[in-house]
Amino acid sequence: MGNPRIFIVEDERRIARFLQIELEHEGYETATEDNGLHAFERIAQEDYDLVLLDLMLPDMDGMTICRKVREISDIPIIMLTARDDVEDKVNGLDIGADDYMTKPFAIQELLARVRNALRKPRADGRDVDNEGEKLQVRDLVMYPSRYEVRVKGEEVQLTKKEYSLLEYLLRNKRNVLTRDQILQEVWGYDYTGDTNVVDVYIRYLRAKIDDHFDEKYIFTVRGVGYAIKE
Repeated sequence: MGNPRIFIVEDERRIARFLQIELEHEGYETATEDNGLHAFERIAQEDYDLVLLDLMLPDMDGMTICRKVREISDIPIIMLTARDDVEDKVNGLDIGADDYMTKPFAIQELLARVRNALRKPRADGRDVDNEGEKLQVRDLVMYPSRYEVRVKGEEVQLTKKEYSLLEYLLRNKRNVLTRDQILQEVWGYDYTGDTNVVDVYIRYLRAKIDDHFDEKYIFTVRGVGYAIKE
């Protein structure tokens, strides 16, 4: 399971780009659409985990999109609008929106509401419980669907690249991964930078996890690479 995919339906390109940058910085995958009719077609045909839905859109407004989506899917929908009329909010929630935010909004509040909406179990079984998929080694736990890492119950804040590296190590726990394997998986086959970047990011992870919690999770196998062990 990869990082949650968020579909941004917004016809103001500046706002759409801002949301895309902030969400991707938090580790989410994103897609955007500025046309209401096309947005509904993509929601029906493509695979997303959450929709951020503007109300004022060309060809099909957000209320109509929400109502039609609810006929075929229970995907979480957060409405975003410049209209703060109470009746609009009530209508949006009544036709199936999970949440409703009025512009302008604080990005941290939006991110919190996104996390909350993604925690809710889906009727289609994609999240069989409130935790979803869980990767664990001792007291180190990762919830990929929530983009969340906890050690001994305390949440650990990681950058997108740190998170991707840790996820790869956890999915291959007990296996020793070479620097080349890590580079190809986490940085991509077309990466042409210094291979020392792996060592640098391993140090970042150790500082936030091993050192901070005074317990060793990430091991070095000399001449080979790195591994997470039970």
